[in-house]
Amino acid sequence: MEARAVLRYAKVSPIKARQILRIISGMKAGDALYQIRFIPKRSARIIEGVLRSALANAEQKGLDLDKLYIKTAVADEGPMYKKWFPRAHGRATMIRKKTSHITIVLHEKEEG
Repeated sequence: MEARAVLRYAKVSPIKARQILRIISGMKAGDALYQIRFIPKRSARIIEGVLRSALANAEQKGLDLDKLYIKTAVADEGPMYKKWFPRAHGRATMIRKKTSHITIVLHEKEEG
């Protein structure tokens, strides 16, 4: 059995989100939640919310929370917000704000 949570259109770059996801990938869910609290990055706060949602989904499905580990943690690219910023001599520069789709899948480890 597995539980998953997806956050779409998160206002964080996929590269910055992957830095945090690499740290917690493969860890036990409780240990990963504890580890994320000490990472001083904005993307860590966003991923913490997704992980808490995945744990709540697992609890809803009746899975044992002590046996859960992070099977996959992925940050895919979302659409890019584009806006124009005025520059000197009547020119303009495009500002690109990246978004990401963050997916965390928790799996129950069987004893044996």
